[in-house]
Amino acid sequence: MRRPILLLIVVLILTSLSCKTLLPDTTSVQPTSALQEATVEASTPQVNDPNPSPTRPAPTKDSGTSDEQPTPYPTAVLDTDIAQSMDEIQEAVKEIRGLNTSEDMPRALLTPDELRQRVIDDFMADYTPEEAQQDLIELSALGLIQPNFDFLTFYTELLSEQIAGFYDNEVKEMFVVQGESFAGPERMTFAHEYVHALQDQTYDIEEGLQYNDDSCEEDTERCAAIQALMEGDASSVELQWFMNYATQEDQQQYFEFYNDYTSPVYDSAPDFMKEDFIFPYTYGQAFVEKLMDDGGWQAVNDAYANVPVSTEQILHPEKYPDDKPVTVVLPDLLSVLGDGWSELDSNVMGEWYTYLILAKGVDTNAQIETDIASTAAEGWGGDEYAIYHNDSTGQTVLVIDWFWDRDRDASQFANAFFDYADARFGVKGDEQGDWWTWETSDTANLFYANDDRTVWIYAPDLATAQALADAMGLER
Repeated sequence: MRRPILLLIVVLILTSLSCKTLLPDTTSVQPTSALQEATVEASTPQVNDPNPSPTRPAPTKDSGTSDEQPTPYPTAVLDTDIAQSMDEIQEAVKEIRGLNTSEDMPRALLTPDELRQRVIDDFMADYTPEEAQQDLIELSALGLIQPNFDFLTFYTELLSEQIAGFYDNEVKEMFVVQGESFAGPERMTFAHEYVHALQDQTYDIEEGLQYNDDSCEEDTERCAAIQALMEGDASSVELQWFMNYATQEDQQQYFEFYNDYTSPVYDSAPDFMKEDFIFPYTYGQAFVEKLMDDGGWQAVNDAYANVPVSTEQILHPEKYPDDKPVTVVLPDLLSVLGDGWSELDSNVMGEWYTYLILAKGVDTNAQIETDIASTAAEGWGGDEYAIYHNDSTGQTVLVIDWFWDRDRDASQFANAFFDYADARFGVKGDEQGDWWTWETSDTANLFYANDDRTVWIYAPDLATAQALADAMGLER
């Protein structure tokens, strides 16, 4: 669950919400939806112009593209004017951020069709049907999606719809989707993505920051925090570029773009997914801006040497870097479940996903008000979850063991969870001491709350749930 989706490729961004409020009132365009308020990186593909206008300068090979490291994908050769525009943006971004490149970075254009093929080749080649099924089992048990959600089709369509440009930290190359021109929206995208190239050359994303497939599979919470740092950094630079370097024409094109913008695939996503897509950008930018308030860009540089390790630290920058999660270790529960069961996953849920469970479930009737859910999750201290599945019966078991900063934080979360569970499972919880029980025709749920600890056990029947509670040493 929560695997990185095409590292550092843009999916959906809401980083430049403040751009329109900080600009002079030169346009009457006012974005009305959350997506229309997104930054340009959430661009829809435009039709490629295969026959450049004869008034456009003749195409020349981009000086930033190296013969030693050509792109493995067919791309259009950069127009001289586009290459010059990119050069100017790069210099501005380096001045804003105070970082310099150590080597030339190849740059290339992709047509919308080439982009879609790259999504299929890169992401969908790594995201197997087995992994999609695992995510389906986990997220449906958490109440975040319907059990028949088609991840493979959805991701292919979403990434094709939303990506306008990206830096690929594996091949060390920048790609921009070629529309009708390299105008304000594309230029803004390039400013954001060039920051990622600077980050990679300065800090080494995969090895230096340990932001790679293996480490992110092992600790999703840490990687979510690192991603928020990187995207918040890039979003803050992007905003400064827009305010100080974008031309009036850039600004006008930016607002015109969003006036006409539509996003049917994103709009169809489950509520939790839409929130999760934008987390690294909105909360990451707020995190970085708090660092800058305290110590300028040097404080941001220092954060790469001491990276945030939890979504709690991103959500509450005042908790960085000292408030680290407590380590929670679940016992081996497979022996309790018996033959036919396997562990699909175990990891840390974190404050952010704890909030999403309460506030953004697929059943809108069970969604807790966002301010209540946010308050209920913010006392998070640490957790571990594990999910088990029986392929022959199709049954699922979910166990989450949370520890909270204080006893009253645990009580606050428990009260919100009671309302959530009553609505989700359609029955009033049965209270017995420290335990609450919700039984339906196909699930049994136990919830334990004592002192600074809460435990949720989701199982196919009450006997199994109780056996798991006993194995965890929880008194009944």
